[in-house]
Amino acid sequence: MKILQLGKKNLDVSHPVVMGILNVTPDSFYDGGHYETETAIIGRIHQIVEEGAGIIDIGAYSTRPRAAMVDKKEELARLAPAVELVRKYYPSVPVSIDTFRSEVAREIYHCLGEVIVNDISGGTMDTEMFGFIAETRLPYVMMHIQGTPQTMQKNPVYRDVTKEVYRFFEERTDLLRAAGMENIILDPGFGFGKTLDHNYELMNHLDLFQELGYPLLVGISRKSMISRLLETTSAEALNGTTVLNTIALMKGAAILRVHDVKEAVETVKIVERLLL
Repeated sequence: MKILQLGKKNLDVSHPVVMGILNVTPDSFYDGGHYETETAIIGRIHQIVEEGAGIIDIGAYSTRPRAAMVDKKEELARLAPAVELVRKYYPSVPVSIDTFRSEVAREIYHCLGEVIVNDISGGTMDTEMFGFIAETRLPYVMMHIQGTPQTMQKNPVYRDVTKEVYRFFEERTDLLRAAGMENIILDPGFGFGKTLDHNYELMNHLDLFQELGYPLLVGISRKSMISRLLETTSAEALNGTTVLNTIALMKGAAILRVHDVKEAVETVKIVERLLL
């Protein structure tokens, strides 16, 4: 499915799209605390759009390993103003909200209109999420996670990580399809309940997930799967990010979720030229 419905608009992912990250959190692993004021948020929105992103993904609850819990009220207090600012300056740019809470998604939807819902839990952390998605038909990013952000990296274990993530997607998309929902994007969840080896095994077999028939989102931007392997830091992981984004595109990724938009847009252009 290469055309997603976002209200009355079509979101075409037949060519790879870059999703720029705007974290309005104090504690995200890479850019936490950078975008807490209105001025900083506006600057980041302009940067994301001007560098060529097709979607802005806004996160108001850090999901890094062992991140602190944030209540619904605080998440909304961070999230809603940022969504409003995107609507003010770039009303035609699709907004994605990074939340696993159906109540937060519903509040944003009713107050600010259609958004993409980017759920790190694939509906497992809020039993009301699938009902909300089926009711509204909003585009839904279904990510795989083992555990929760507070527990996911304690000791993730799989017999076969690729098969288990694939089976998770099969089962969860069946539930949504039974409710008449096809507006789905799949995210294998790199770094979410996976060891270093699990992450690279998933990347090596990423093309297999195309068999499920939904667009693939890859979010590996500056993650520890890069910095740990290269014995560096997230601040120095841009080159590694670009390498993995290139591989992901070659294996069928339709959306790249990134901090560094300009570099990702250039990567898309080069890979698309190669695949002509």
